[in-house]
Amino acid sequence: MSPVRRCSRTACGRPAVATLTYVYADSTAVLGPLATYAEPHCYDLCAEHSERLTAPRGWEVVRLADASGPARPTGDDLEALANAVREAARPQERAAEAGGGAGARTADPREVGRRGHLRVLRSPDS
Repeated sequence: MSPVRRCSRTACGRPAVATLTYVYADSTAVLGPLATYAEPHCYDLCAEHSERLTAPRGWEVVRLADASGPARPTGDDLEALANAVREAARPQERAAEAGGGAGARTADPREVGRRGHLRVLRSPDS
């Protein structure tokens, strides 16, 4: 048996890259990343057949994004990382802001607890 799963379409021998599942109760066809293992009521499709997939009239096609590829960092991710590095590089300033010592509490009455730079706040409803 071949370790590569093949497209379920007749006469197509290309490698499968997506899995198609039908949700009959919702009249929905769900096309997502290739499932970890072959299921009896799912269909594995190659790239070409998964792109050309259409559903019967009255049905909806839901295409799930393939998260298996490497995610590219966004500008917000890079800015958050840079801010975290800057904050970690200034431990004396953080201690001064917290009241001059590691054991000092802040004056915020909503603060319930603290762990490192994270704070636990009371719910506004309580």
